[in-house]
Amino acid sequence: MTLVIAFIGKNGTVMAGDMREITFEGEKIDREKLEKELYSGTIVTDEELAKKAEEFGVKIIVTDCKEKVSERNSVLVGEVSSVEGGVIKKRRLYASAGNYAIAELKDSELTLTSQGKGSNFIAFGNEFTKQVANKCFQDKWTKKSNLQNAVKILMLCMETTAKKTASVSKQFVIVQTASSADVMKVVEKDRSG
Repeated sequence: MTLVIAFIGKNGTVMAGDMREITFEGEKIDREKLEKELYSGTIVTDEELAKKAEEFGVKIIVTDCKEKVSERNSVLVGEVSSVEGGVIKKRRLYASAGNYAIAELKDSELTLTSQGKGSNFIAFGNEFTKQVANKCFQDKWTKKSNLQNAVKILMLCMETTAKKTASVSKQFVIVQTASSADVMKVVEKDRSG
């Protein structure tokens, strides 16, 4: 699980997602130790990650080419995933101007977990990346901020988080829309397959 962040405003929505995907292979207890260190923010650089993986006897495959944010029918969609015990779990954020929905997927079953209207900042990731992104957003957002500021702030949040943990890639994708399309139409389409 890495980082997807979004600002949902009444005049538009901006979403950013890093591109890192990490696969861990090895004994479960060793993988869990490495993941705990990585997701707590202890491991900052890719070099540190490779060294720690070697120490724990865990093989890792790191790629920076997974696009986690996209636009479908004028709705922005962001997704983070994790694998636990062979089961793939995904959290998905659907957003357009002034409204959003959050869903969880286990195997191919989609369950709506929340939805809302109005302005909001949402971060998906591990606890450390969410804390860094939330602090960055809170420090930079003011009452005078607008959608253009939100784009800059989200970019800064992604760059800041990438400097603090190897769980997030330095490359990221950012998408935006001024559309207030009904997010539930895309959710329902995903639910029905």
